[in-house]
Amino acid sequence: MNMARRKHSSVEEEAQIDMTPMLDIVFIMLIFFIVTTSFVKPSGLDYTKPEASTATKKPSANIFIGVSKTGTIMMENRLVDIERVTANVERMLAEAPEAAVLIQADKDAKHGLVIKVMDSVKKAGVDKISVSAGKD
Repeated sequence: MNMARRKHSSVEEEAQIDMTPMLDIVFIMLIFFIVTTSFVKPSGLDYTKPEASTATKKPSANIFIGVSKTGTIMMENRLVDIERVTANVERMLAEAPEAAVLIQADKDAKHGLVIKVMDSVKKAGVDKISVSAGKD
């Protein structure tokens, strides 16, 4: 009779998970994060930047070269021969050493001429060259 009671009592008991250790860990982590975030002080110096009343913004120092479908090369709104591209770019670089070159080629321009213009710009000592194709 004793055996029958044991079987019956074990069936009635359900497995339960003890949540107390997990809640303890969660509260400890919560306290840890609250304490560490309240004492964090940003490092560095506090300063205020002076404002200049005579400051002016310089225009962009880019050099634009246009190549048309007829083979004409435009720099500074004037026609330039292919042999004079290097000299003109060198002169412009003397005024703005950090200048980048933008070659704006017509979509029907001859590729050989655009490549010659790029070579002339590289001879002048410019590493930053961008090529833009014309619109349809």
